[in-house]
Amino acid sequence: MGIIIGRNDKIHRIGKGTSNMFDSKDDNRTTDNPDIAKQARQYQKMTETPIAPLVLKLGIPTTISMLVTSVYNMADTFFIGKYGTSASGAVGVVFGLMAIIQAFGFMFGQGSGSICSRALGARNVQLASRFTSTGFFAALLTGGFMTVLGLLFLEPLMLLLGSTETILPYAKTYAFYILLAAPFMCSSCVLNNVLRFEGQALFSMIGLASGGLLNIFGDWLLMSRFQLGIQGAGISTAVSQTISFCILLSMFLRGRTSGKLALKNISRSLKDLWLICETGFPSLVRQGLTSISTMMLNDRAGVYGDAAVAAMSIVNRICFFTFATALGIGQGFQPVCAFNYGAKKYERVRKAFLFTFTVGEIFLGAVALVGMQFTGLLVQFFRDDPEVVRIGAVALTAQFVGQLFMPLAVCANMLFQSVGRVGVATLMSMLRSGLFFLPILVITSAVFGLPGIQYSQALSDVLTTLVAIPFVVPFLRELKRRDREAAV
Repeated sequence: MGIIIGRNDKIHRIGKGTSNMFDSKDDNRTTDNPDIAKQARQYQKMTETPIAPLVLKLGIPTTISMLVTSVYNMADTFFIGKYGTSASGAVGVVFGLMAIIQAFGFMFGQGSGSICSRALGARNVQLASRFTSTGFFAALLTGGFMTVLGLLFLEPLMLLLGSTETILPYAKTYAFYILLAAPFMCSSCVLNNVLRFEGQALFSMIGLASGGLLNIFGDWLLMSRFQLGIQGAGISTAVSQTISFCILLSMFLRGRTSGKLALKNISRSLKDLWLICETGFPSLVRQGLTSISTMMLNDRAGVYGDAAVAAMSIVNRICFFTFATALGIGQGFQPVCAFNYGAKKYERVRKAFLFTFTVGEIFLGAVALVGMQFTGLLVQFFRDDPEVVRIGAVALTAQFVGQLFMPLAVCANMLFQSVGRVGVATLMSMLRSGLFFLPILVITSAVFGLPGIQYSQALSDVLTTLVAIPFVVPFLRELKRRDREAAV
């Protein structure tokens, strides 16, 4: 018997030939089996706990993980900035490479995690294990392929990502170590997302936060004490990402999850792999376009010198840090959304969305209003170069304004991807960094020069939110209608 899971505007059947353990004839409901009892408790927690405390309970560990990740990214920016403006620009270039690696990791992670959560909501643990294992090993192999390909074409890749001739030596050194860690970075995204979608956000936080803290310490040790320069930053990032991977993997190997990770659970069906990729495709699009937009931004900013590239890189890191909290709460919403959608508790999905959007709007609004008073000081903290500060302060002010519009669009993207509406989720993913940002960047930079570059992201954020509204409102009404029908 397959699981029935909503996808797009149709009902999509997955897991054909896989039995639902709670529907089987034998007495699987007994609590004598610790695994069955644990799964029953998890189901009860995800479908009966009041929405606000549940989203916060799952979102706060994710938020801490996001903040620590953002802090160690900013630590790289801070320590590397001591080696000059060109070195600071290398951080922005290599950020595009990391976005490519994470794009595939999030595709496999969000795809397998969303299906896993809906399967657990429908009480099919075997299916959850199958998609968890398939997504993990697919990501591990993909990361290995990127390592080989990236090292073979390292210099052309850095130039493609927007490196100038003066930035290139720093970018190549930094990227070399990032590429070595690509298999672990890519597959860690799967482990992290599956843990979150299972409602095990605390375990996810332990793995990510440990790696982040180790990276910060490694930057200080290798760059400040051993004077290894940007090479030290690369080594620190690669080692910390590998250790984080090992910690996350241990959660599965020690049986702390409902879905089991094992070679024997890998699906032999290409349809299952395709379903993972299809469900996670919005994440690939979002992260992939982030990489392309970073490349284009570096290219356009490079016309105005290394100071402009460094300034925009610093601004993007600062904005990600401020956005990390709201994004973390949003990622606490995703497992609640997917699990309850699989359990056909549609009103809980609707309430979770509204709560998450409200929290994100209040928080980001407060941060933006305060941050706009200190934009120059924030940029100066990372690079005390008057030209970098001048360019960065204007761009940062504009992006703080744009962040006021982001919670609705981001929550909408998470909502549609979590319930399996791939088409709408993909469109939402393409808007901010692609369909809007890229043309806006090209047009405004050509017409207005540097100010066009500084304001392009904020304008894209506003337009993305305006487009999201007509998709979100009807779907929330549909959830309300479905909940009434389910009650009858």
